Amino acid sequence: MKIIKGKAHKFGNDVNTDDIISARYLSTVDPKELGARCMEILDHAFSKKVKPGDIIVAGNNFGCGSSREHAPIAIKGCGVSLVIAKSFARIFYRNSINIGLPIIELDSVDEISSQDELEADLISGDIKNLTTGKTYRAAPFAEFISSIIEKGGLMNWITTKDSKA
Repeated sequence: MKIIKGKAHKFGNDVNTDDIISARYLSTVDPKELGARCMEILDHAFSKKVKPGDIIVAGNNFGCGSSREHAPIAIKGCGVSLVIAKSFARIFYRNSINIGLPIIELDSVDEISSQDELEADLISGDIKNLTTGKTYRAAPFAEFISSIIEKGGLMNWITTKDSKA
């Protein structure tokens, strides 16, 4: 798995799936269309500010609310490569892995500011704040989760796994 490097976009606690992508856009599952509307309730210009590879950093309970997969699809569709939060709603966590969006739980997110340049090693769990020079340690992914993310999601992982059988 690779190292992810990008600018932090900071959000608070309890960011719900409606905050991530409003229910009025759920008539599509196209990542680009959803990505163009990602986080617009909390920051109307978010999708225009994000550069490919950037990282969302948030507080507790990120992705709470409904179980829709549209939320992590929107995040991935706007170019975000990683979400780091103190904690995630469990269904959001699983949906993110299922679509190949890496997410990391980190207690020290309060020390990260918006626009800090971050570098995350998903194998070791090391996260470096290149702006402040601080380094943090998060739990690395289990091997099978790393494999799912590397393949771009659960369906790709299953397809690849079945073709080798």
